[in-house]
Amino acid sequence: MKKAYLDNASTTALRPEVITEITAVLNDVYGNASSTHSFGRTAKVVVETARKTIASLINAEAREIIFTSGGTESNNFILRNAVQHLGVKRIISTRTEHHSVLVTIPQLAQEFGTEIVYLNLLPGGQPDLSQLAALLEHEIPTLVSLMYINNETGVVLDLQKVGQLCRNNKAYFHSDTVQAVGKIELDLKNLPVDFITASAHKFHGPKGVGFAYIRKNILMYPIIFGGEQEKGVRPGTEANHQIAGMAKALELSYNNLEAERKHILSIKKYLLQQLDENFTGYKVNGAAAGDELFYNLANIQLPLSEDKTAMILFHLDMLGIAVSRGSACQSGSVRPSHVLKEILPEDEIKKPSLRISLSHYNTFEDIDLLIAALQKI
Repeated sequence: MKKAYLDNASTTALRPEVITEITAVLNDVYGNASSTHSFGRTAKVVVETARKTIASLINAEAREIIFTSGGTESNNFILRNAVQHLGVKRIISTRTEHHSVLVTIPQLAQEFGTEIVYLNLLPGGQPDLSQLAALLEHEIPTLVSLMYINNETGVVLDLQKVGQLCRNNKAYFHSDTVQAVGKIELDLKNLPVDFITASAHKFHGPKGVGFAYIRKNILMYPIIFGGEQEKGVRPGTEANHQIAGMAKALELSYNNLEAERKHILSIKKYLLQQLDENFTGYKVNGAAAGDELFYNLANIQLPLSEDKTAMILFHLDMLGIAVSRGSACQSGSVRPSHVLKEILPEDEIKKPSLRISLSHYNTFEDIDLLIAALQKI
């Protein structure tokens, strides 16, 4: 049976060159990067070279990159530091964030009495920036936490506009950029963003490794405690092979970005054409007048009866099609997507919706397989 993997917002396949890089480091660089002997120094070179590579690709400084286990840890690290150590008394966010933000901020409110404000959403899911501007006029020490690319709908935030609002009002700005890093150009020297986060497995790197960007001169503290690794703010022996693999994956992603983006866009265009021809009345969730969704993601509401919703992923899986209904971190839940719950009217929430997310490995045949499978359902 032919299969089609269309769940790249959940995770991506490793590039062959990344596997080669990881294997070479596993074989040859097994020293501890904190050791002072030659084996340790060799490992340290691998780690610091990766840091410099990653920084150069997003136009940051190497000292602004902290290695972590991925997006969830990075988001927790930044949010907790903001409240515990940066004097933040209020967090402004939305109810459509990734769970590593959405679940963390009420926990901080419970522990520290932090005020939490959720922005209203415009049609499609964009946060109401006029409301944000009004809120920032009040002189309360604030962190604004808004994701760049929504991981379920592909709604794109205007980072420049939000960042400038924050900068003008002396608020910190944190953006979960897990779905964006490696897939769109980032120039952090010229973007008014204080913190971003990334996870390697979203850009064809290994799982279990990511990074946090912390704008220079912002003092951070560990949220787990131990040794002096990562400038003393993220203890634990560095995973040399994971870090090297992440740097290689990000380098390849940006080196090939233009060609791969063009290919993915052609696949997405074909997907929408096939849906037009075969499923009249389908809807793209998150699409609103004037909004452009991210190029590798489409959240599709199908013109099928509600009784298809519960088992649609199972039936597609049996036919070799890998898609999702939303974020992978809630894949075991029978509840509707928290994102769609916020942006769809009540009568549409229970209808079958699928998140289809693409990579450069996808082909037109994958879309044909998806359409044929949906027709059987």
